[in-house]
Amino acid sequence: MSSLSTHVLDTTHGSPATGISLCLETGSGTILFTGETNADGRCPGLPALPVGTYRLTFAVAAYFREKGVELPEPPFLDHVSIDFGIADAGGHYHVPLLVSPFGYSTYRGS
Repeated sequence: MSSLSTHVLDTTHGSPATGISLCLETGSGTILFTGETNADGRCPGLPALPVGTYRLTFAVAAYFREKGVELPEPPFLDHVSIDFGIADAGGHYHVPLLVSPFGYSTYRGS
């Protein structure tokens, strides 16, 4: 099993993204975890995972609306989904998200 963590940073406001709802699913769509980012933009409690494919989905439009950001309807980014694979059965996988209402980036962190 590999450990998993995430960290969401709001690049519009230059701060951790507090209160973003997220969902972790298997590659076949089975929901494994739902949660929300804390004051540091992290989501504690993500489960350890076996080798396989997964998807993390972040509800970014709801977050930006809650922050008072005026978004078009429909928003350019409503949900951001990151499909990733775990190949190392004993490693740690960190999936950060840097996000604004009009763009995002991710990478395998440490």
